[in-house]
Amino acid sequence: MADIQKHEIHEAYLDVRNDNSPTTWALLSYDNNAIILNSTGSDYEEFLSNFNEQERFFGYVRFSAGDEMSKRVKFVLITWIGSEVGALKKARVSTDKAFVKSICKSYAIEIQTSERSELELDHIKKALDKVGGANYGVGVRDDN
Repeated sequence: MADIQKHEIHEAYLDVRNDNSPTTWALLSYDNNAIILNSTGSDYEEFLSNFNEQERFFGYVRFSAGDEMSKRVKFVLITWIGSEVGALKKARVSTDKAFVKSICKSYAIEIQTSERSELELDHIKKALDKVGGANYGVGVRDDN
């Protein structure tokens, strides 16, 4: 089991969830066997710039979802396992994720990936639309 910076991570989680805060994401990483708060921010591209093939990360991100008539805030829990991470470290992620979930409890979708394309904004927004309930948009209808 990994050590975890519970207080710092919980504070970052609450900050991301706070509608009055500019913070839209928190990134957790490993420092040896400890899960630590790596960084927080408000620019999703900055969040994505942290991911690489040699690391494991957990991310908690706030998104605006829905259509022009009904915007809703949705949260996403992301687990990143870089493609060059060793087998033992990969295996530990599933156990460690339980600790992260004990702090980051509320999210609409969970994504575990090593594919950068699955973290692109369009991909996540489509996934959020699927779980987000009714969409009353005034645009083109998509029957798929």
